[in-house]
Amino acid sequence: MDIYQLFNQTQLLRISDGELVPILSNCQTAKRLLILIWSQLGDFDSFEYAWWIQRELKQLQHRGIVIRAVGIGDRNSGLKFCDYTGFNREWLFVDPQASIHHKLELYSGLSWKFPLLSPGQNAWLNLMLMCAGIGSPKTLAEVFRGYLGDRSSPQLINHDQVIHAKPLPPLKGSFFNLAGGQGFQRPFELATLRLRNMTEVLGNWSTYVPDAAYLTQRGGTFLFDHQGKLLYEHRGQGLLGFAENMSNPLSFLSEI
Repeated sequence: MDIYQLFNQTQLLRISDGELVPILSNCQTAKRLLILIWSQLGDFDSFEYAWWIQRELKQLQHRGIVIRAVGIGDRNSGLKFCDYTGFNREWLFVDPQASIHHKLELYSGLSWKFPLLSPGQNAWLNLMLMCAGIGSPKTLAEVFRGYLGDRSSPQLINHDQVIHAKPLPPLKGSFFNLAGGQGFQRPFELATLRLRNMTEVLGNWSTYVPDAAYLTQRGGTFLFDHQGKLLYEHRGQGLLGFAENMSNPLSFLSEI
């Protein structure tokens, strides 16, 4: 079975109505079909990918690109995720046991088993090792990019936008001009958005992560044409590696 047929035949729970339906429901007229397989819905990768989709949404819709996403969690996870990110509930499905990730043979992350620990505790320890770059290439470089800035990435926070990222005080977008200017990703800009996401997750951990056993599971991106032909794919190989070009994760769309 090819990847498109796998998506077409796989039924998962849709967040909008709680119904068990095929992932590709109502996608028959799509000029392009972008399928996003996300990690845990409480994962930085999922939050950041959804943020980029929201940022480029008008352009995506103008180009006739239909979006479907699958995250690890349950319906409560999905509802909370959509409320926080603004991602469309009609487009989001949940897979509580990462079954489609396994069928696609996506990277499951470190899976070392430590005696006397539960599956969830093992996953936590493996996740901490991946945060240190073990079994997770380029993760540390991506963390540093969030603090140091990136002139090849667009500006992330508008001048008048106010970011609430506790324990920091509210920060206006123009504040980051002091760290290096404007028109590109300034130092600390991405790190501040990640801090906001971390605050959201930790404050609602049991909702976002109902089963910690899948914390290390990574996702993938798949783009199809109207005939189901695979045009592009990317398979994450570590934390903060959801895109081939992390400076501009959706840049691949302009290259196809």
